[in-house]
Amino acid sequence: MIKNYIKIAFRNLWRHKSFSLINIIGLAVGMTACLLILMYVRFELSYDNFHTKGDQIYRLNVDIKSANDVLKESQSSGPMGPAIKADFPQVIAQTRIFGDDEVIKVNNQLFQENNIFMAEPSFFDIFSFPLIKGDPKTALKNPFCIVLTESTAKKYFGTADPMGKTVIDDGKYPLLVTGIVKDVPTNSQFKFDILYSLSTMETVNHGSLENWGAFNNYTFLKLAKGADPNKLEAQFPAFLIRHINENDRKGAENYALFLKPLKDIYMDPRGGLEQGSLSDVYIFSVVALFILLIAAINFINLTTARAIERAKEVGVRKVIGAARSQLTIQFLGESVVLCLIAFVVAVVLVTLLLPLFNQLAGKQIADNIFTGGYIYVLLPISVVIGLFAGVYPALVLSDFKPVLILKGKFTNSSKGALLRKGLVVFQFTISIVLIIGTLVVYNQLNYMRSQPLGFDKNEMLTIDFGGDSAVQKNYESLKNQFKSIPNILAATISHGRPGGGSANAHSEFENRQGAMQPLNLNMYDVDYDFIPVLGMKVVAGRSFSTAYGTDSTKATVINEATVKLLGYVSNNDAIGKKFSQWGREGTIIGVVKDFHYQSLQENIEPLNMRVNPSNARLMTFKISSKDIPATITAIQKMWKALVPQYPFNYSFLDQNFNKQYDSDERFGKLFMYFAVLAIFISCLGLLGLASFNTLQRTREIGIRKVLGASVPGIVNMLSKEFLQLVIIAAIIAFPTAWIGMNKWLQAYAYKINIGWWVFAIAGMLSITIAITTVSFQAIRAALANPVKSLRSE
Repeated sequence: MIKNYIKIAFRNLWRHKSFSLINIIGLAVGMTACLLILMYVRFELSYDNFHTKGDQIYRLNVDIKSANDVLKESQSSGPMGPAIKADFPQVIAQTRIFGDDEVIKVNNQLFQENNIFMAEPSFFDIFSFPLIKGDPKTALKNPFCIVLTESTAKKYFGTADPMGKTVIDDGKYPLLVTGIVKDVPTNSQFKFDILYSLSTMETVNHGSLENWGAFNNYTFLKLAKGADPNKLEAQFPAFLIRHINENDRKGAENYALFLKPLKDIYMDPRGGLEQGSLSDVYIFSVVALFILLIAAINFINLTTARAIERAKEVGVRKVIGAARSQLTIQFLGESVVLCLIAFVVAVVLVTLLLPLFNQLAGKQIADNIFTGGYIYVLLPISVVIGLFAGVYPALVLSDFKPVLILKGKFTNSSKGALLRKGLVVFQFTISIVLIIGTLVVYNQLNYMRSQPLGFDKNEMLTIDFGGDSAVQKNYESLKNQFKSIPNILAATISHGRPGGGSANAHSEFENRQGAMQPLNLNMYDVDYDFIPVLGMKVVAGRSFSTAYGTDSTKATVINEATVKLLGYVSNNDAIGKKFSQWGREGTIIGVVKDFHYQSLQENIEPLNMRVNPSNARLMTFKISSKDIPATITAIQKMWKALVPQYPFNYSFLDQNFNKQYDSDERFGKLFMYFAVLAIFISCLGLLGLASFNTLQRTREIGIRKVLGASVPGIVNMLSKEFLQLVIIAAIIAFPTAWIGMNKWLQAYAYKINIGWWVFAIAGMLSITIAITTVSFQAIRAALANPVKSLRSE
C-alpha cells in the first residue's frame, strides 16, 4: 500500500513538472533561508554555553549614581571581587579580567597583539578553557608569566615546543610561556590570544588593583551550587558601606552592585567584552517564520488550485472503494515526499551558501550544515511542513463527491478561491513589509554615515603607538619631523578619538548655582593642537595654547552638552568656572560646539578635554588628498626610522568611525537578502497561480479573441485580479510596517522620519513585480492561437 502511494506521488510530480518544480523551488528556498537564520539565531543564543559551571557564574555589574545621571557599568573596580569572596561564603571563586594590547617581540620580530587578557589563576577554575600544556593552577600564578592560545603559539614558534620559552613585552619585560590553551570557541565573548598573569600588572603598577573608584576590569563570581544570587545581591548595600569611604567614591553619590548570569551577558545592553543584539535575534526569527509560511502558502495555493485536475482520480478511487482516510494519507504522503525532495535541495543550497553567509554575518557561525545537529533539526521541520502544508489540500481533495465528479458537475468552490486569494494577500503583505523594512534600514544607515559630525574626519590618518613612552616624551619633535613630509598638513596626539572610545572620569565642576557638582564625564587627554587639527569649532572662550603656561596643568575645554548639564544659560557663562578631575584642579577656558564622538545611536554626552600628552597613545595626521598611497609609504618609512620599537599600525578616522555601524550594516544586508528571498518565493506562487488561472480560462480567452478582444485587453483581464490582491496587501502592509519600523528606530538617538516615498517605492515595486510575474503567463495566453484552444475544448 505504502509503495503504491509513493509510486503515485512520484507519477503525479512528474506529470505536472512545472507545478512540482515551482513547489520544490519555493519550499527549498524557504527551508534554506529558515535554516540559515536558525543557525544564526542558535549561534547568537549559544554564547558561552560550553562552560561546565556556567549556571553558577555571574558578572558583577555596577551602577554609579551621581547628581546628573546613573552610569551603568559592566566593569567593576579591582578590590571588589576579592572582598566579595572574603565576605560571602556562598562565593566560592572570583576572577578579574583586564583587557590590554601590547607589542610582543619574538626572535627580533614585532607582533601587535590586541586581544590580551590579564587574569588570575582562578580564571581556569571558573571558565572551561582547557589547557593543552601547563598546570591551570600555577600557569598564571607568578609575575611575568603568560599562557598562549594554540594559534598564537604556532604564530610565534611554529612547530617548536613553546613551553618555557621567553618573549619580550613593550621592549623591556621578558615573559615566560607557562601554558598553552585551546583556541577560544567562536561563540565566546572571551576572545583572547594571550593571557597575562594579573600579578604582572600589580608588579609593574603597584597598587593598581587597590583603587575602589577605578572601574576598569570585569569581575566574575562563581557561586556555590544552589546559592541564591538574589539573596547575595540584597547584602551588597551593607557590603559597600563596610568597604567604601567618601574618598573612594570619586564624586559618585552612591554605588549599587548587581549580578548578571553568564548566559545573559552577551545580550546585556550594558555591553561588555562583546555584545549581541536580542532585537536582531527576534527580528530574524520572525523573518524565518514568515518565509516558511510564504513557502507553505505557495504549496497550499497551488495544490488546492489544481484540485479540479485530480477530481476524476478521486471520484474513480472512491467508486472502487477507497476510503477518505486512505485518500487523505495518500495526499499527505505526496506532500511529505515533495517536502523531503525540497529538504535535499535545501541541504545542498545551505552547503553552497554557508561560506557566504558566514562572511555576511561577520562570524564563523558554522563550518558546515552537518555539525551542530542542524540537519537533524531541519529534517523533522521538513516533515512537519509537509504535514501542515498538506493537511488542508488533503482534506479538500478527499472530500470530493464522486457522483458529482463523474457526472462532470464538479467545479472549484468559491470558498477555496477566496482562501487562495486571502493567502496571496498574506504573502504579499509580508513581502511589502520586508521591502519597507529594507528601505528604512538602509536609509537610516545612509543618514548616520552622511550626517555632519562636528569635526573633520576626512584624510585623517591615525597611528596607534600603544602609549609608547618614548613617543610620548618626544612627541613635539616627532610631529615636526613628520610634518616635513610634503602632504602632511598637521599633526596631533591624544589618548582618545571620535569613534574610538574615551575615558570616564569622576569629576566635580562648578555649576550655575556655584556648587561643585559631581559628574561622570567622558574625557579626552590631548595635546595643544588636537582641537584645531580635527576642525572642532570653539563657540566660547578659547582653545589650548602654548602661550598660556597653565593650560597643561589647570585648564579644560568642555562641549556644549556639559554646559547644559551644569545649568548655564549660555556657553560664555561657563568660562572661568572651576573644575576638579583626577587630581587636576583649574578652570574652564573654552567650549567647543557639540560633535559626535560616539555613534549616532547615542546622544551627544558631556565631554571635556585636557592637555596631557604623557597619556597619549594615538598620533593623528591631517594629510592631503593628493597621492595618499605615496604619503602613507613616506610616513611608514619615517616611522620605522624614528620609532623602530613599535609597529606601524595605521587607520583612517572616517573608516574607524564608520566601524561603529558594521553590525547595523550586516543586519541591513541580511535583512535585504531574506526580504528578496521572501519576494522571490511569493512570486513563484503567484506565477503558479497565474499559470493555473490562465489554463482554466483557455476556452474563455479563445472565445474572447474570436469575438475581437485585443491582446492588451486580455492581459489586463488576467492581471487585474492579482493586481487587486497586491493593492489590498499594500493597504495592510503600510501601517504594519510603519509601526514596526518606527519601533525599531527608537534604538537610535538620531534617526530618520519615515517618509511617504518609502511606502510609494515599496508599493510600486511590489505592483511591478506582481504585474511582471503575472503578465508573463497572461501575454502567452493572449498570443495563443484561439483555434487551437477552442479545438482542444
